[in-house]
Amino acid sequence: MRGPLPLLLAALVLHLVLIQPNHPAAVGWGALFVFPLELPAILLALIALGRTRAIGLFRFALVVVLTLIVVLKGADFISFTALSRGFNPVSDLALVDAFVRLLTGTLGPVLAGLTVVAAILAITAVAALIWWATGVWARVALPQRLTRVTAVAAVLAGGVAVAEAGDTMGAWDLPATPPGSAFTARLGAERAVMVHTTLAELRAFRTEVANDPYTAAPGLFEVIDRDVLLIFIESYGRTSLDTPFYAELHRETLETYQTRLADLGLTMQSGYLTSPTQGGQSWLAHSTFSNGLWIDNQVRYAAALSSGRQTLFHHAADNGFRTATVMPAITLDWPESLRMGFEDVLVAEDLGYQGLPFNWVTMPDQFTLAAMDRLLRDGGDPRRLFAQVALVSSHAPWVPVPEILPWEDLGDGTIYNEVAASGDPPEVVWRDRERVRFQYRLAVDYALQSVLEYAALHADDPPLMIVVGDHQAAEFIALDGRPDVPIHVIGPAHLVTPLSQIAPDSGLLPGDHAPVIGMENVRDIILDAYAADVEARLEN
Repeated sequence: MRGPLPLLLAALVLHLVLIQPNHPAAVGWGALFVFPLELPAILLALIALGRTRAIGLFRFALVVVLTLIVVLKGADFISFTALSRGFNPVSDLALVDAFVRLLTGTLGPVLAGLTVVAAILAITAVAALIWWATGVWARVALPQRLTRVTAVAAVLAGGVAVAEAGDTMGAWDLPATPPGSAFTARLGAERAVMVHTTLAELRAFRTEVANDPYTAAPGLFEVIDRDVLLIFIESYGRTSLDTPFYAELHRETLETYQTRLADLGLTMQSGYLTSPTQGGQSWLAHSTFSNGLWIDNQVRYAAALSSGRQTLFHHAADNGFRTATVMPAITLDWPESLRMGFEDVLVAEDLGYQGLPFNWVTMPDQFTLAAMDRLLRDGGDPRRLFAQVALVSSHAPWVPVPEILPWEDLGDGTIYNEVAASGDPPEVVWRDRERVRFQYRLAVDYALQSVLEYAALHADDPPLMIVVGDHQAAEFIALDGRPDVPIHVIGPAHLVTPLSQIAPDSGLLPGDHAPVIGMENVRDIILDAYAADVEARLEN
């Protein structure tokens, strides 16, 4: 194929690569009319180097860099959709495996495998197209004098692109780009800065981890005279109380149980926390809560694990508690748990569930809480229990949603088989965002009912229950981009009242103007609230 058509097609390939959006809000026909300032610099450089020995190396480097940026933009797009933030090349690589496992649970292994293969083939095809396009422009032959002029023009065009990218540094996560933009160069530069900054933050984080004033502190938790249950409700965020579509159901549920639990003699207080994540990565919220450090990425998470820092559970164990974690979502090896302060680790296979899974969700929340009673609170160990429970019924894909059953009927979980096999599968429901939001609404309501029914079940001898949303759902589901999550403290008054700093409002409905406390502050607040000298400090 000769003439101008190959040049136009090759330029179009590079144009599309350079204008590829990295944010869902930037998708639209308007993106096609963005002029990438890198394009003339690349085309002129290819022409200027076309007859030199350097052209092969230049083309290879260009293909590698542009293909990597295509992948990075795709990762950004997924990350903005699911987590409401961009992709960090240093700290987020571990999420690839988690994403594939979630995809497998949602679409099934065959469709998930095909999706992964298609993604690999697409990346390969992009690299091949870029190689072809650069070759077409490298073969443009000009007189020597014009070649020198072209080289100068390439340098000038590159300078303009670099200058524009530098002027807009720090705006990589914005959903739109101006009509003339060096967006791709800016994105590459931003990520290079992000890598450097993340590594620097990690060094500072390690220093912060080492300076813990509570290490080996005596007398912690001496005020607590019963079991403590830290219960995380998956994807339970402030949207449940503020967004009308969700609030009309979830507020009604909370109000109903607030009256019921109060009649049973329980005290309740509520508030808001700021979670370090949104849309996923629940373990970052769990770790932030228990470590007393802001852990918003995988690098910080790994650093905290390897630091030897004492979590809430280490302190509880040092003060006579039996510590445990109940994690129905864990189906693979979990070696990190050995460093978190847990004496007992109960994962999915340990909980005795024999029923069908609810797609990705291994078992209903009510069964998980009943299994905790059976395995940890059966009276066989005289020590008080300090346990973390991470419920999963309100985890995507939110289909199907079970109902609350009589506790005595749960058995081995096979009673759930009929509902677990009912309704449309996730791949059908997820074609319609409104259906997805409706299912999310039902799933969170079921999770709330499960926890509050458990509180009612044990009202005669109540444990101290600290109930927390781990994070908001992805913004396109939650319809709320804030990172706030509710916290409810339920139990006897003498143990609920000391946590008024993090749960200041009476009942299960925090006020609209309740202060929002960073989740990284909660560990220290809890340690202070229940220390041996708490009564003297409260009097002062």
